[in-house]
Amino acid sequence: MQPVANESIENKFSSLSSEEKVSVISHGVALRLSEWKKRLFLAESKVRHFEEKYHTSLTELDTNGLPDDADHEMHDDYIMCHHWADAVKKAKKQVRDLEAVAVHGVQR
Repeated sequence: MQPVANESIENKFSSLSSEEKVSVISHGVALRLSEWKKRLFLAESKVRHFEEKYHTSLTELDTNGLPDDADHEMHDDYIMCHHWADAVKKAKKQVRDLEAVAVHGVQR
């Protein structure tokens, strides 16, 4: 499939019947929602693993700093955990937004 300019996609989409537009959006929302829920699960699992491994929360470490005896691995894990915490926030927002579309449907 070749990349198509947004304007071209919008024109093609506009030419579809109302029923077909609803179907395309509904199916697209369902697929994207599934993908984002998988991403959310992965990101939450990574944060949970970090917190279990070091017996502390990321929030506590942000507040109190890393322990004085923290090794290189903990520093690296701490940085990666921040990445995963950001991924959790992004995924939660996407899931929330897509669920809102799914609940309200498409306005005709």
